[in-house]
Amino acid sequence: MKFLLDMGISPRTSMFLKSRGHGAVHLVEVELGQSDDAEILQKARAEGSVLLTHDLDFGDLLAASGESLPSVVTFRLRNMKPDKVIERLTWILSNCERALRHGSIVTVTESHARVHPLPIRRRE
Repeated sequence: MKFLLDMGISPRTSMFLKSRGHGAVHLVEVELGQSDDAEILQKARAEGSVLLTHDLDFGDLLAASGESLPSVVTFRLRNMKPDKVIERLTWILSNCERALRHGSIVTVTESHARVHPLPIRRRE
């Protein structure tokens, strides 16, 4: 699986993913650190990457778009240190891979993860 890491996610997380055989690129590596959220979301979509972030705006943009990709993992941890993010990411990779491959917004806290399949259907 391929991942694009937003600015709030440590580059150490990218190294962890690469060590597990995944493709991983941090926005700093591709000089997109100052890009707006829509541009970052489009890059993830174009490259078939799962976006890792702690910014709630990506989930909102994706839900509003009606698109089914890219998947977004939003970390809502009180402690965003790399070891804590990697710990939760390891669980996500073991338990949510199918959802990520098919298009989902996954919201991660210390105690659980909520999976919302894409596209998000609007209630009438």
